[in-house]
Amino acid sequence: MFEESLRRVVHETEGGLASVVMGFDGISLEEYTGEAAADLQIASMGMEYSVILRQIRTAMEMLDGGELNEVSVRAKKCVSVIRVLTKEYFLCVALKPDGNLGKARYLARMVAPGIRQELE
Repeated sequence: MFEESLRRVVHETEGGLASVVMGFDGISLEEYTGEAAADLQIASMGMEYSVILRQIRTAMEMLDGGELNEVSVRAKKCVSVIRVLTKEYFLCVALKPDGNLGKARYLARMVAPGIRQELE
């Protein structure tokens, strides 16, 4: 369903590890894990992020900050780019800490319309 888009983001991003289309309810629709990240649990990562993203989205609404579009999370072993696709779904891309964050953000933004269309 979304495999080509998920694969593209991972393979075209220097340091790309994995990607997932995840519901805000914590259910993964589809995931792709590159060879360099065989042990990365991208679905579990997305599930945990779904809880946090719901809270951020609520905070932005309460503060009249507008709709949530994107969140980046930097950790010692992994960087995540999260792009909101619809009110129900988001895309999460994981990359190495020294990976190309700008390229991951760009590609997530580029594949988002196609994924949105497939979700309809």
